[in-house]
Amino acid sequence: MIETVVDSIRVSLVTQHRVVLLKEVHGDRHLPIWIGPFEAEAIAMAIQGMTPARPLPYDLLRTIIAELGAEIREVAVTDLAQEIFYARIVLTVNGRRIEIDSRPSDAIALAVRAKVPIYVDESVMDRAGVRLESEEESESEAEFEPPEIERVESEESISEADLSVFREVIESLDLDDLDKK
Repeated sequence: MIETVVDSIRVSLVTQHRVVLLKEVHGDRHLPIWIGPFEAEAIAMAIQGMTPARPLPYDLLRTIIAELGAEIREVAVTDLAQEIFYARIVLTVNGRRIEIDSRPSDAIALAVRAKVPIYVDESVMDRAGVRLESEEESESEAEFEPPEIERVESEESISEADLSVFREVIESLDLDDLDKK
């Protein structure tokens, strides 16, 4: 198993899809895993040390596990089959090791709250891990093909037709109303 940390969570500005990037602790490969918006928010909040006003499901789960006398030891991304990642949450209860099947996003959200290691099976990292040459590198240059991660359309690609909607709104404003306030 390869120990990893959450390197970043990226959001496509076009599609709003999210991906969590796990980075090898003792290496330079990253493992991109597509996750949902709620899971991305939960992971980001925990990494930034933000405490929600009310417990999120992952906070609740961590509390329940502790109250039952169990301890979260680690989480592991264990398999990749048909482009779906699989994970396990590893607990100990009274000296007994218990592994629970989980979605990687849920396991990672729990791990960052419990401050436990996140591991990736070597075969998963070998098949899906990527080396990112720089932060500015575009997806087409990377070894994986995510849909439009952090890509922003250039100004040249915005057509006059796209701008006409804004122009119509601006021209319809009654600027005399500003003087009346």
